[in-house]
Amino acid sequence: MIQPIDPSDLNYDKLMEIVKKIPILQSAVSIINWDMETKMPPKGITLRSNQLALLSGIEHKMTTNPIIGNLLEKIENHPNFVTFDSIRKRNIYLIRKNYNEQTKLPENLVVETERQRAITIGVWKKAKTLNKFSLFKPELEKLVELKKRAAEFLMDVKGVHKPYDALIDIFEPGVTSAIISNVFNNLKRGLIPILNKCLSSSKQPDISILRRKIPIEIQRRISILITKFFGYDVTSEKAGGRIDETEHPFTTGYYDDVRITTHYYADNFSSSLFSILHEVGHALYEQNLPPKWIYQPIGESCSLGFHEFQSRLVENIIGRSTEFWTYFYPTLKEMTKDKFSHVKLNDFVHAINLVQPSKIRIEADEITYCLHIIIRFEIEQDLIAGRIEVEELPDIWNQKYATYLGVKIENNSEGVMQDTHWASAIYGYFPTYALGNIYSGQIISTMEKEVPLWRTEISEGNFQNIKQWLINNVHKYGNLYNPQDLLKKITGEGINIGPYLNYLDAKYSQLYDY
Repeated sequence: MIQPIDPSDLNYDKLMEIVKKIPILQSAVSIINWDMETKMPPKGITLRSNQLALLSGIEHKMTTNPIIGNLLEKIENHPNFVTFDSIRKRNIYLIRKNYNEQTKLPENLVVETERQRAITIGVWKKAKTLNKFSLFKPELEKLVELKKRAAEFLMDVKGVHKPYDALIDIFEPGVTSAIISNVFNNLKRGLIPILNKCLSSSKQPDISILRRKIPIEIQRRISILITKFFGYDVTSEKAGGRIDETEHPFTTGYYDDVRITTHYYADNFSSSLFSILHEVGHALYEQNLPPKWIYQPIGESCSLGFHEFQSRLVENIIGRSTEFWTYFYPTLKEMTKDKFSHVKLNDFVHAINLVQPSKIRIEADEITYCLHIIIRFEIEQDLIAGRIEVEELPDIWNQKYATYLGVKIENNSEGVMQDTHWASAIYGYFPTYALGNIYSGQIISTMEKEVPLWRTEISEGNFQNIKQWLINNVHKYGNLYNPQDLLKKITGEGINIGPYLNYLDAKYSQLYDY
């Protein structure tokens, strides 16, 4: 007997065919944004802002198409919906969440925000170069107001009580500013004693070795070798990645086309070195999501916190480890000729793990890094809540850096304008960097039970077993779970700063002999 076709299946297939077009469009937009940051001539910014505004309008129309709403209702109200497997139910949940949120946002607000975002990025680049916050301020003010309006529209549908929480939910679903504040307060209390022990130690590294001039062309070759170590292909005929140069490093792309960027300095080669490691971590997450889920909502990463977990894992836990440099240091010596010929491995490793309060977030050490994030988190909360204005940002920024890190900001280019995030309309993202650090401690602690010799393997040039563990325990789940649920599935617990602090204390007590 031929079984009748379940109409809920037909509606599901029809729905998935429609929503498939959304990530395809988004991936095209990501490449246009990549071009804006890497190859676009300066004069092209006005045209580019209009292009992106048009595409954002098209995407908004696609995501709010009434047909999606009708199909969702038919599926959700069908008696057989309860029989759907977890994958189909999760897809429906994610489509419904996105549909409800996007239909709350007026199309003109979405379009204007995208247009203003492109303009603000262009102005930010000029303002940072010229050290003119006054040039940046009016465009940033417009953008902040647009994001505040969006946050207010999204509060109800996201079920949150603060506009800032609506923005956080975009990047770390289910996590609120109250949760983050509690975690960050405990994290700060745990970091300060480690920081003080490192600063007061008599065993300090010689960081002058990191200021030796390395020609940029050699740095480019080193970058390619690093990507090869981790399996991020930028050179072969089947390459799915590439490395380009921008003011601020970033990663963008989807599945088979994921691109990273860096910024090279002849007299500070470690800056590009660790930005490459960080962005490779992001790229590996995107490229190792389940291919069978491409174009489906579950085929995306779990959250930006999980993304940052992997980037911080590659950059710091592996990239700044003695084991990684046991393997890679001879190659670095060979490529840079006489630059490090008389520098011992342990001295080099100590130098790249210098603990010292600094002004620039992306070059901060592991101990002070989260303090940079806490500063941004506190400022964002007040900015979106309307407790401070854009014009106050430089003074508040400088004051917090003096209080939290004991450093004096000399100009706004090294201060409030150092990051691209606010110019790029990305508010609520910064906390995910610190959450990623915390997740990395928990997840690595779990991984060590199944891959106990991973450090030895790294020293022998083998990243494959770690990569496979990550694929099997993180990447394969895509967006099947919310971040806190995935964290519990992997580690058996919620957010716990303990393993990360234990990792830091064990590592730095050895480096600084305290």
